Amino acid sequence: MRDDPITAVMTTDVVSIDRDQPLSDVYHALQGAGFHHMPVLDGDRPVGMISGTDVLKLVYDIEGASDRMLTNMLDHQFNIDDAMSTDLVTLPDTATVHDAAVVLADGKLHSVVVVDATGAMAGIVTSTDLVRFLRDL
Repeated sequence: MRDDPITAVMTTDVVSIDRDQPLSDVYHALQGAGFHHMPVLDGDRPVGMISGTDVLKLVYDIEGASDRMLTNMLDHQFNIDDAMSTDLVTLPDTATVHDAAVVLADGKLHSVVVVDATGAMAGIVTSTDLVRFLRDL
């Protein structure tokens, strides 16, 4: 297990968002999704991570807003750069499952972005991916 390649656990069909998209796209993508955060890309390069909580922090004091009103407000007052976390942790696609476990073990992060040799996003490994990997051993 220590030497298994990270590619054995990473998700490659990652739902991501481009930093130039409207913030409401994040809001809509996360509604009802089976995940809680997504990588932010600048072209094919990961530059941050954004979650529903990040979006809600921007609008926490708006009560009773309709969905349409909320998305209009998001797009007119904020952009993805306003909400995303830029302390992104990445691992190369040559890393191991153990390397991913070391990054995620302290519980501060729930995902690590996997990049190829050019720095482009190749996939993502979440703590859930690691648990499933262990379950299947």
